[in-house]
Amino acid sequence: MNPVPPVTNARTLAILAVIFMPMWSAEFPLIGAGGEPVDLRRTFFSHGVAELPPMRVDPDARWFEVTLAIERAGARTLHIEPGRNGFGLMTARGRAPSSRAEPRFIAAVRHVLSMDTDLSGFYSIAASDPELAWAAKGAGRMIRSPTVFEEVVKTICTTNCAWSATTRMVSALVEHLGDKAPGAPDSGPGGRAFPTPEAMAGSTEGFYREVVRAGYRGRYLLELSCSVAEGAVDLEALGRATQDDLSDTEVEAGLLALPGVGPYAAAHVMMMLGRHSKLILDSWTRPTYAKLVGRKAVKDSTIQRRFKPYGRYAGLAFWLFLTRGWVNEG
Repeated sequence: MNPVPPVTNARTLAILAVIFMPMWSAEFPLIGAGGEPVDLRRTFFSHGVAELPPMRVDPDARWFEVTLAIERAGARTLHIEPGRNGFGLMTARGRAPSSRAEPRFIAAVRHVLSMDTDLSGFYSIAASDPELAWAAKGAGRMIRSPTVFEEVVKTICTTNCAWSATTRMVSALVEHLGDKAPGAPDSGPGGRAFPTPEAMAGSTEGFYREVVRAGYRGRYLLELSCSVAEGAVDLEALGRATQDDLSDTEVEAGLLALPGVGPYAAAHVMMMLGRHSKLILDSWTRPTYAKLVGRKAVKDSTIQRRFKPYGRYAGLAFWLFLTRGWVNEG
């Protein structure tokens, strides 16, 4: 007699398929572009956008997960955590990539973790600042999206609304328009990559109004997506440009020209692009800074003067000053 009854339930079959799906993993050194150390826990908890689909972060900063559209490999959900000493470990479900394709996976992860950004200049300044010397041990890398397009869309979804509304809008975009990775559930945003400009441009105003419930932002999202999909706007050029190619002022001007992007949104996107000169001054950062320095309120000019010595890293220094308590050093 067969002791195991036949499985007929479709949901059970789907669950078993995920459980027995092959897994593969790869290590990568925790070293920044300038040879500096990388603190993974600080990176995982670098800012709140790391919690938005197609990303997930462990509440205790033990791991980070993101679904990416890898070139010539499709959507894959990558689980990232600390590995052996000095290394990070990347794990994913599905067929292992070829030896030629694996470097693309590692490069994508390094980009999302901002490990391809050189922070050695920032660390040299921070080391002499009693209030920020701690950051030179590997803090300061910002979780970022694989594309500038995704960064701008998410940032537009944070403007003038509660965080719950931001989460709802981004989740709807990913669930309904994102490509599925191996092992993705049938519904919800989990296991789906962020939608392409073409996918978003192919949706209707009704979709943004009734499904995404983006309000006035729907018009901005559709206009932006169409411009990028048609090639009228090259957002990725802003991400590729070096300081020699485009100054921070020029990058900011390019972002401010986009629909739905104002000074706050431009500063936020620039931070994700590794352009750290602008301070993100908003309804959370201002009172948080005042509280930390023991004041009821602090003028913007006073805050800017405090971080002026950091030059092109001023915005990063300000952000780290505000968020040191996000990670328990113990």
